[in-house]
This record gives sequence, C-alpha cells and structure tokens, in this order.
Amino acid sequence: MTTDRLTKRYGDRLAVDAVSLSVRRGEVYGFLGPNGAGKTTTLRMLLGLIRPTGGRATVLGMAPGTPSALARIGALVEGPGFYPYLSGRYNLRVMAHYQGLADSSVDAALDRVDLTGRGRDKFRSYSLGMKQRLGVASALLGDPDLLILDEPTNGLDPAGMADMRSLVVDLAAGGQTVVLSSHLMVEVQEICDRVGVIAAGRLVAESTVADLRGASVVLLRAEPLDLALAVAMRVGGDDAVEVVDRVRADAPYGGGLRLSLDPSVVPALTRELVADGVNVLEIRAVERSLEEAFFEMTGPGVRNAGIPTPLETLEVSR
Repeated sequence: MTTDRLTKRYGDRLAVDAVSLSVRRGEVYGFLGPNGAGKTTTLRMLLGLIRPTGGRATVLGMAPGTPSALARIGALVEGPGFYPYLSGRYNLRVMAHYQGLADSSVDAALDRVDLTGRGRDKFRSYSLGMKQRLGVASALLGDPDLLILDEPTNGLDPAGMADMRSLVVDLAAGGQTVVLSSHLMVEVQEICDRVGVIAAGRLVAESTVADLRGASVVLLRAEPLDLALAVAMRVGGDDAVEVVDRVRADAPYGGGLRLSLDPSVVPALTRELVADGVNVLEIRAVERSLEEAFFEMTGPGVRNAGIPTPLETLEVSR
C-alpha cells in the first residue's frame, strides 16, 4: 500500500497535506499522530470512503475503493457500528452474508477475539471493550490480506489489550498486513515493524521503531560530579556529555551526567572514573522511548508549517 502526495482539503482547511507513505506486505505498520492530525482522514481515503483532493494512492495494487480491493481488506475505523437490537453473532452473520461468506467464518472471527461465549447477547448490552472486540471480529471476516485498525484496543482492560497485541502479531506472522492507528505508544513500540508519524496533516517521519527511538545513552551518577564530568568528556568528547538535574525523568535519584555513548564503552569509562578517584554511584544504559520521540516529532515547532519537519531535514541531508 502506497500513497503519493495524498492530499485532502475541506474548504480552506488542509486536513491531509501531501502525505507519501509506504506499507510493506506482511508488516505491522503503526500510524501515529495527535488528535486532528489527519490519521483517520488518511485511512478513510485509503478505503475509498472519501475522495482525495490531490495525489494518489494504491491499495493492494488497486485504486482505493475498488470492489476487488475492498474484498481483501478488513477495517475498523472510528469505532464499530452495529444493530443494537441484534446479537453480536447475528450482526456478524449479516455482514458475512453481504460478503458472500459462510456462517463458519462468523464463529471463527468470534473465537479469535474471545467473544464466543457472548455471541448470543444483544449488541446494546455489550461493554465498550466488547463492542471494540466485535468491531475487530468484523474486520477479520473472510481472512483479509490487509487489516486497517483504528484504535483497536480502545475500551479494553489490560488483559484484553495484551490479547489484541498478540492477535495482531499472529496476523502479521501469518502473512497478513496490518495498519494500526493507536495512541498507546507502548503498544506500538512492542508490536510495530515500522511507524509513520503525522502532525498537522503532514508526514513528519517514517522509519523503523528502533530508528525513531535513536541510539541509547548512558546515565552516570558519581561524586565528585565535576571530576566525573572531566573524565567523561575526556573519554567521549565535549559534545557527548550533558549534565542533568534531579527533576529529569531519566535522573530520578539525583543529578548526574547523560552521555551519548555506545553502551559498549561503559566498562572502559568505569575503569577511567575509578582510576581518577571518582565514586561511581550508578551507571546504566537508557533508551529513549517511542513516546519521547513522538513528542519531539509532533511538538509545537513541528506543527508550525514554517518549520521543516524531521522527514524534510532527512531528505535534504541525503
């Protein structure tokens, strides 16, 4: 699935601004962005539910909304919508009937989202989490090649979230492609192969989770701090050392040094510190979370249209 400068304008408002992304077959692709960034609008264009103002997209080798493409796509976008007076199972039977699928596909879908025991209950009696599970079950009908899931863990308890993550991983392992939109950064960090980040309608980054998080750093607490600083600068260079104070989340036990060094250098650094009479209180590798990277990429400076995005900066440097 690819897009080439996909754009959607509503009057004077630019909802999606020249987004070019690429989703590879068999991967779990995380699509991230703040509320109002243009995620759902992009997904709706990919499904052919709304027409783009400009650009183009290809889904499973076809134009969005093509009947033959839709037959191979399962989607849950902006929450599930079902007949409240019908049971969960019968709601899925209605959908399966319109897709030309046998009733056995309904039972299989209910089983995959752990709703078999509540399939006879009316939809209106379902909790928010159960409604979300049924929405995912509807997307699984017919064993589609591509799944587009918008906040699939919304309303689920921790156990349900873990089950949904396992389901997504199993789907990808079986060769299906999953596009996952979520506000839960830990969820995306755990299961997604690559991530696209959108802010103010623009794609600001697209890469692997590891690349977006960046290299790990080393946190050092030592006394005396000025002597530790001198040793660290001697080992890693002036630009690799930053003094952090006790209010920083990555220095919860007091001030120290944040070193942009490969963790493999830690043994040599420790020996140098001890040899110079520094008391090492703590030294450990610290990895930046996807959430921290996300906030950096979608902060006020990035949302300002006059400031280049990280993606643009990367392209200019190539």
